[in-house]
Parts: sequence; C-alpha cells; structure tokens
Amino acid sequence: MDREQVQKRINELREITAYHAKRYYDDDEPEISDYEYDMLMNELKDLEKKNPDLIDENSLTQKVGGTVKAGFKEVEHEVPLQSLQDVFSFDELRDFDDRVRKQLSDGGANLKYVVETKIDGLSMAIEYKDGEFVRAATRGNGLIGEDVSNNAKTIKTIPMELPEKVDLIVRGEVFIGSKEFEKLNEEREVLGQSLFANARNAAAGSLRQLDSKVTATRPLDIYIFNIQRLTDNSFNSHYEQLAYLEKLGFNVNPVKVICNNIEEAIEAITKIGEDREKLSFGIDGAVVKVDNLDYREELGTTFKTPRWAIAYKYPPEQKETLLKDIVCQVGRTGAITPMAILEPVKVAGSTISKTTLHNEDFIKEKDLKIGDRVLIQKAGDVIPEVVGVVKSKRTGEEKEFVMPKVCPICGAPAIREDGEAVTRCTGIECSAKALRNIVHFASKEGMDIDGLGYSIIEQLIDRKLISKISDIYELEFEDVASLKKNGKKFTQNLIDAINASKQNDLAKLLTGLGIRHIGAKSAKALARKYRSMDNIIAAELEDLSVQSDIGAVMAESIYSFFRENQTIDLINKLKEAGVNMESLEEESNDKRFEGMTFVLTGTLSKYSRNEASDIIEKMGGKTSGSVSKKTTYVLAGEDAGSKLTKAQSLGVTILTEEEFENLIK
Repeated sequence: MDREQVQKRINELREITAYHAKRYYDDDEPEISDYEYDMLMNELKDLEKKNPDLIDENSLTQKVGGTVKAGFKEVEHEVPLQSLQDVFSFDELRDFDDRVRKQLSDGGANLKYVVETKIDGLSMAIEYKDGEFVRAATRGNGLIGEDVSNNAKTIKTIPMELPEKVDLIVRGEVFIGSKEFEKLNEEREVLGQSLFANARNAAAGSLRQLDSKVTATRPLDIYIFNIQRLTDNSFNSHYEQLAYLEKLGFNVNPVKVICNNIEEAIEAITKIGEDREKLSFGIDGAVVKVDNLDYREELGTTFKTPRWAIAYKYPPEQKETLLKDIVCQVGRTGAITPMAILEPVKVAGSTISKTTLHNEDFIKEKDLKIGDRVLIQKAGDVIPEVVGVVKSKRTGEEKEFVMPKVCPICGAPAIREDGEAVTRCTGIECSAKALRNIVHFASKEGMDIDGLGYSIIEQLIDRKLISKISDIYELEFEDVASLKKNGKKFTQNLIDAINASKQNDLAKLLTGLGIRHIGAKSAKALARKYRSMDNIIAAELEDLSVQSDIGAVMAESIYSFFRENQTIDLINKLKEAGVNMESLEEESNDKRFEGMTFVLTGTLSKYSRNEASDIIEKMGGKTSGSVSKKTTYVLAGEDAGSKLTKAQSLGVTILTEEEFENLIK
C-alpha cells in the first residue's frame, strides 16, 4: 500500500474499532466476536507501528476502551487500571520474555512468571480503609471509572470487613459462572426478555445497573487477581500477595501457576487450554505476569499497558467433521430450533457432538445438507458454530433439510410468521413450553396469582406436580407444602391466591392464555365486545377482523388459537375447575369517546393510569402511548414531560384532571 492507502486504511480501522469498542465497553452489546475485534486491533497496531508518524492520540491503540455511564458518579483511580497487550502465538510470548530480560539490569537472573486464567468479565477496583469496605469502581478508561459501590455490595464474595485493619486497593474481575449464565438466560427466555449475548456482557450489564436491586437478582461473582495499593507492603512476590489476599478472605483467581521460565509458562497455558471446558467460569485467554515485584518496578509501564505482563489469547480452532443429522428442539417459548448432530470432534479443548443451527435461514445461507462434511469453529468460550461446508467432498447422497410443519414434541401446528426467522409451536399444552406458559398465566398481567413465581413453578414442574396450566387448579395443600423451604403460611396463601384467581375477569384469563399478538389491552377489548369465552370461540374470522381494536394479524391469531385442539382441551379443564369465563365488567352504552384517542402523561392524583384508561375505553375511546396529529386529547398530570411538549407543538387539546372529570360526568 502507498502512504495514501495506508492512511485511508488506518482511518477506516480507527472508525470501526471505535464503534465496536463502544458496543462492547459502554453498551455491553457486542456485534462481533472478541477474536474479530482483536484481529482489527492487531492490523491497526501493525500499521501504526510501521508508520509511527501517523499515530493519533485518539486512536484506541493509545487508550483504554470504556467511558463513564450517565447516572454514575466518577471515580479517579488512585492506581490506573491498565489493559494488557494481547498476543496470539507462543513465539510472541518468547519475544516478550526476551524483551523483559533485556530490560532488567541483572538479565532476569531470578525471573519467574505466574500464569493465570484471563477471566472473561468486567474489571473492578475495590478500596478498603482500616479493613472496612469503602468503595468499588469499574475500570472505565483506566484513569476514571464508575462508582458501583452499592452494586458491589450485592456480590456475596466481596468481603465488607477484613480481618486486618489495612488500607488496601485490590483489582478483580466480575463475572457470571457458566452454569449460572445458562440458568439466567433460561429464565429470561421464559419471561419473554431479551437474551444476553454472552456471560461477559451479562456480568458487565448487571454490574452497571443504576438500580442495585436489579444487580442483586443477577448471579455475579468476582475473582481478585492483583493488589493495586497496600500500606506497609513488604511482599517481594505477586504469588505471595495472592496467598495473602486469600488469607484476608478474598475470592482469588483459582488458576495461578508459578513458572521458572517462559517455556514452563507456555506449558501451563497449553494445559489451561486443554482443561478450559472443566472450568466453572468463562475465560478468553491466559495472563503471564512477572512474579518478582522489584522486577515489575524496574520494568515499569507504558501509558496503556504494563511491561511486566502479557495476555495470550487462544486462537479460534477449526475442525472438519460429518453433519450426521439435523434435529429440532423446542425452546420454552415455543421456538423450534434446528440442531446439528455431528460426528464428535475435539475443538479448542472441547468435544463437540452437536451445536445450534439457529433457524431455517441460517441453514439455507450456509447451504447445509444432512451428510455434508462441515467446518466447526470454536473461539474463546462461545458456542461452537458451523462456519461452512466442504462442498468438494459432496457425494450426491446428501439430503435437504425441511423445517417441520408440526411441533416435534406435541404435534401442534408449527408456524413461521411473516418478518420472523423463527418457527414456533402453537400448542398451549406443549410440555416443552410448560414453564413459560404457566409463568405467563400466573403473572401479574395474567391471572395475578400472588406467590406463584418462576422459581416455585420450576420446582412444581421438576417434582412433576404440574405439567400444564390447568394443573395449577388441582394443586393441594400437601403438594405446595412439599417444597420444604416454604412454610405453612406461604402454602396457605398460595392456595388462597389460586382459588381467588378463579373469580378473575375474562380479560385477565385471555391475557394469561398468552395468545400471540394479544396483550392486556386487546384482551380487554375482546372481553368487552364478546362478553364470554364461548362467544369468542364461536366468532368467525370475518367478525373478528372488523373489530376496531383488532387488526388483521391479531384476528388471525385469535381465530387460529381457538381452533387448536389443545386450546379447547385447556378451556374445558379450566371450566371444570371453576375458572370464570365471563366478562364481569358492566356493559355500557355510553360511547361519548367513540372515535377519540387519548394519551396519558404525568402523575394523576385521583386515578391510576390503568383506571383512567379503563374509563376512556368503557366510553368507546382509545388510549395510545404516543402523541400524533391524530391524538384527540392529552390528559396531563403533574410532572408531565415530553408528551406534553409535543402535544403543545402539534396543537393537540390538553386536559387537566379536573377537565377530564367534567367530560366523564
């Protein structure tokens, strides 16, 4: 490349890496793998090294990624939290060893290394005064981080008081364990929440919550790996410091190997790579640190990285194997996911015999066929993936894969709606969806069964006490009491709540059934219009389609749902259990708000938002969450914000609470 091309490529790389660094450090939502990002950074570093006059102080090669999130107090780190230089080969580790020895005045006569796992999490400094917890802060840009003290206090493995009255700052990595991460994502899937891309970003997003109550619900852990500052520090060795931290009660990185030379360090790194699938936490490499603290002092640091440590990143490994079959599994939300059944192959320390193929589009994009020879890749601790087909080895005997038309678990129709990549089971009694369906049914928006939350439902299913929604109403006192950690009072309260839910309005039942595209608002409209479950079941598609509150997609969803055998079976069982199937709301002929749209904003003194919405809808009106030219009225309470401002700019009529009351008299 000529100089102009080099400058152009450097500018491109700076823009790309800055974007992805923001997605990773600030948003906790990466779009590319760590390896892909590392390769971009390596290319940028290499070009800048060969063209030092083109180095810019704003380049990410010159600073640590990450900024302070709005809402957090800034903390200036007394000792900078630096990042590490990454390498990807053992020869680069040997070069590091050569540099270290050349820089040491005695040539490294007593040079030893400590090799530790590079935990895939979020770096944090914790400060103690006289042995008492004072503050915790994220790394941020290395010099200034975020004060996350309240969130850190929710992490059980961080001691609030030390057995010695020392002034101390330690550095550690906050993470979520592998099994805990799987469990967290399972629960989020059932609750209809977006899934975390990986454990690192789940940990980072959890620690950087503005509400510590949210952090407390996440399974965060921490491993301490360094003393940043210590009064009366008489230690000569990093390894000795780690032992001291354990004595103080810290959760110290469990993988730490003392090595007499770089070749022993390379052996340790190789062993860690081979055993990484046995670890209970994710890693993205191994760190090599000079053990002698006097040597560290002599070696010093650059602005961004210490000269006495380096990080080895395990490169992604590809292996060829046979795609023996493609089978479908049904997730807890009903999503039907094709899975590759592979001839077992060892990749990056793990034996891979199956992996996800995501969806039908992924299979078509990769042109995968049953019987193909395929390439499997595993980078870091991410899920192994099929990256391509070895088409030159096709024999003509390979078979096309076709997504099933019915659920492989329950036999209900499987549908893929326009605009979606996922095919879903439609059966409400499908055993694969049981946890999700029951959690939604019992939720506050649904039948509002107080005490019947995720963990209790999970225990009831695990003990085979329930397997579908209707089983809730067959639970007896002894069944709930058998969940040993719950006492008699809890048990009786739950049984009472289940019985009370039988008297709920039809709208609550419709919401709890989880009909696709039908939320609480649409369920109320259905209940008001048809008055009974039998009337809704009997409604023809044409009748549903002409309702003002129901669009074509919603009408099709309702009609199809009540034509399913599983749905009718469930409704009959709920009727037998005594669950109300009628609208309890008094019919109203008052249509004074017909054709009108209201937007509610601010805090009302006499009504909740839901109560005001109900009044409007009973009188034939609609409520909306956004202001437009089609809005008839904006009902504004105290502290009304941007919606009020927009209404004023559009000339929409604004009502006070008193004016609203006059309208509804």
